[in-house]
Amino acid sequence: MFDIDPIYLVWLFVALAAGLTVEAIYLMCFSAASYRSQINRRLMITKDRTDRESVLVELRRERGLTSGGDYRLNLVALNRLILQSGLTLGLTRLIVCVVIFAVIAFAAVYAFRHSLVEAAVAALLSATVLPVVVLKMLRSRRQKKFGAQFPDALDIIVRSLRAGHPVPIAVSMVGREMTDPIGSEFGIVSDEITYGAELEAAMRNLYARIGSDDLPLFVTAVAIQGSTGGNLGEILENLSGVIRQRFKMRRKIRALAAEGRASALILSALPIGMFIVIQFIAPDFYGSVWVERLTKLLLFGAAGWMALGNLVMFKMVNFKI
Repeated sequence: MFDIDPIYLVWLFVALAAGLTVEAIYLMCFSAASYRSQINRRLMITKDRTDRESVLVELRRERGLTSGGDYRLNLVALNRLILQSGLTLGLTRLIVCVVIFAVIAFAAVYAFRHSLVEAAVAALLSATVLPVVVLKMLRSRRQKKFGAQFPDALDIIVRSLRAGHPVPIAVSMVGREMTDPIGSEFGIVSDEITYGAELEAAMRNLYARIGSDDLPLFVTAVAIQGSTGGNLGEILENLSGVIRQRFKMRRKIRALAAEGRASALILSALPIGMFIVIQFIAPDFYGSVWVERLTKLLLFGAAGWMALGNLVMFKMVNFKI
């Protein structure tokens, strides 16, 4: 079964060599300016525009804000969730996508169930609950990524301050050197300061756009330094160390709690797996009791009890530090 014609191996290695050669030539000819334009969303837009104010306005509108940086929706909680999720679709496109998903859900449920009520419920859930769940997941993932980048951003600011640069220049360096989400967010802070916003107000806007737990310490340190003075570089260096230690402790606790998460996964999957196996081996095993009302009540009760147990285990292995 392993008797392969050597000519095919030769052609395979030739193809691999050609691909690696093309990649090497591409990387050698890839300009640094083009690379920097791909670091984050803000630099990508700046590549085609020289007016930084128009770039700031576009970034705000993509995130669901007005050109002045205010919320566009009267529902502040929803607008804040959209803003912190990092979506760049804009409110109009987001609403269109939600409507399309609701129509698809309505059509799919009606095609399979032939019930207008169930189809309407599915469309309503797809237009209300599902977008909120997705936005919360995106926000959580973005906040975790921002938190992982934040100590490195603080180190860049500290080195810039020690080199003699003012705080706005140090912030703009983070916007130029780091990837999203922190690159574009600090770039927006730099643009806001350039066009008249106070440093403290720009930092508070940054916290409103991210919602990370580590940002209030940074905002407070910058605000105190701006009003009373002090060694901001030393403060931020200590803050960077504290954040790194917190991340280290979180990872350690996550590793220690891995057994609990695995137990929850196995205990939750075991009944479902056994039911599928029995249905496959003996399809008529549950035939005599499947239509009984008590069976459905017991199944719903077991599902609720399992969900409660999973919630308890989730609370036991997930907590804030």
